[in-house]
Amino acid sequence: MAGPARPSLADATRGRILFGGDYNPEQWPEEVWHEDVRLMKEAGVNTVTLGVFSWAKLEPRPGAREFGWLDRLMDLMHEHGIGVVLATPTSSPPPWMGRLHPETLPRDENGQIEWWGSRQHFSHSSETYRRYAAAITEDLAARYGDHPALTMWHINNEYCTYDWGDEAARTFRAWLQRKYGTLDTLNEAWGTAFWSQGYDGWHEILPPRRAHYLKNPSHVLDFKRFTSDMLLECYVMERDIVRRHTPHVPVTTNFMPMWVGQDAWRWAEQEDVVSVDLYPDPRDPLGAQHGALVQDMTRSQAGGGPWMLMEQAAGPVNWRGVNHPKPRGLNRLWSFQAVARGADAVCYFQWRQSRQGAEKFHSGMVGHAGEHGRTYQEVRRLGRELAALGHELAGRHIEADIAVLFDWNSWWASAQDGRLSSEVDLPEVVRSWHRALWEANLTTAFAHPEHDLSPHRLVVVPQLYLLTDAAIDNLLACVRGGGTLVSGFMTGVADEDDRIRPGGMDARLRDLFGIRTLHEWWPLDAGEEVECDGPRGVFRGTLWSEEIETADADEVVPYKGGELDGLPAVLRKGRAWYVSTLPEPAELRALLSRVAADAGVRPVLDGLPGGVEAVRRGDVLFVLNHGREEVTVDVPDTHRDLLTGATVTGSLSLGRYGVAVLKPSP
Repeated sequence: MAGPARPSLADATRGRILFGGDYNPEQWPEEVWHEDVRLMKEAGVNTVTLGVFSWAKLEPRPGAREFGWLDRLMDLMHEHGIGVVLATPTSSPPPWMGRLHPETLPRDENGQIEWWGSRQHFSHSSETYRRYAAAITEDLAARYGDHPALTMWHINNEYCTYDWGDEAARTFRAWLQRKYGTLDTLNEAWGTAFWSQGYDGWHEILPPRRAHYLKNPSHVLDFKRFTSDMLLECYVMERDIVRRHTPHVPVTTNFMPMWVGQDAWRWAEQEDVVSVDLYPDPRDPLGAQHGALVQDMTRSQAGGGPWMLMEQAAGPVNWRGVNHPKPRGLNRLWSFQAVARGADAVCYFQWRQSRQGAEKFHSGMVGHAGEHGRTYQEVRRLGRELAALGHELAGRHIEADIAVLFDWNSWWASAQDGRLSSEVDLPEVVRSWHRALWEANLTTAFAHPEHDLSPHRLVVVPQLYLLTDAAIDNLLACVRGGGTLVSGFMTGVADEDDRIRPGGMDARLRDLFGIRTLHEWWPLDAGEEVECDGPRGVFRGTLWSEEIETADADEVVPYKGGELDGLPAVLRKGRAWYVSTLPEPAELRALLSRVAADAGVRPVLDGLPGGVEAVRRGDVLFVLNHGREEVTVDVPDTHRDLLTGATVTGSLSLGRYGVAVLKPSP
């Protein structure tokens, strides 16, 4: 019998697009709070996140509780109709904790303590830290669980702590004992016969601290799995506390985009609302594509449903070498891109720009220029537009016939120090493949390689060095079931223990792709290229190449010249494709467009000008101009632009960073 339904983002949005951001009023005199509320109301702000970094304010000494200021804030927000996403403050313990309990401080792989004075200075394995975190969370939930302003819980913030210290060593051993049961099983899984690494007692096992030379890759892989699991334990502990007090209130924690330390597929299963922080560089010509990738991945982690943009910047950040502001209109454009790709919440770090501290140059919705500054004026326009559109968009889903596969375990394993090429970086490879699909105007989802792939006509594997047997069986079933599969190089090489599969690629995959023998991997130096003789003419490949002997491939694109002359660079057997290099962007786009068309997948709109993106969310069509010049876009049928009320028939014009939100006219 199924239990009660978990709350969702819809319980917080109630048919609106949430709009607001992190609010840190403890940094300001109380008279500023009332000015903030006035500006929030003018800007259409309907949600704020409180308390993210407030632990020292709430508990200035062990066991003390100072809730009065937060009481007044919660009441003030409710009085003005602004909902509160209440955070547990556990990402940054007060200085007294590290002073009184040094075991709560994490250590780096050299054994050096990470002291207080910044943030995230906690050992995820420390029983003392967990006890204090549970206590402050318990008291917050008991005090504010019934407060009418409370709409969502935000646990911790950007979980990203590694720890190689003694506390982590203790829990790492326990984690390994649960996983392997016996030392013989662990030694076999880790391949400790190499370099005399065999363990005779659990107490001999340490986190992979600084070593004389290369560390055991399987040891490192398990430590990364362990770290993700320990951080997840911290999250679940706090989540369960607030859920016990408020089972009707959704719970989230904010991901960082494709951060290496969290297996986000596993984490998302434990969240009511999947949320992410997204900060593309405004000077990056592919900033919009980076945004689309993160948005597609976050929506997929949310099961294809609405998700929350927890943080973005209204202007510059403070952590790049040079921190550029967003040009006029770019903040609005990228915010609408998030909504187009499934966001039902558009929020910022932070509301009011700080005057002191490490992030005083990080922009806010209200910048140092105040309410008359361009940043706030653009925020106010956006807030009013989202308020007018919320009832048309909130809750709508996005259909994607293409799935891009991504797995943290494969990323962790492929990033080992002893790999064949440090030039190959999995996130960059994934970005290249997603860029090709994005520029072809093909809407994508992301999936774990063991997920159900049957809803997708085309499955794209940019690279999955490590694949479990279950994942390989899943790929085979995808093709047998009528799906199309296209895979990049260095896929299916290792099993879940990072043990190289016989033949350098799993035999089932070799048969699937029409590969008789994979003789050698031929990584390429930075700037080195290979030529391939494709159907559209000669094109270049970068990063990688492979010496492959084909068996019964139906189609081959050969290398041209060099050591691999005449050998297959790209090959197809039935509906399975294998690409043994990274084709230049235009050629990869052409290849994936052809494969998608053969699989019955069509672009959202045909013939779009360069730099224009089109996405359908339900029956609403978003058209986004990422360029600075005016463009004309052909649009079939008749639509009404929900932003302007204008009727659009046949075509529309979009100016610099222009946005159209089109609903079919009856």
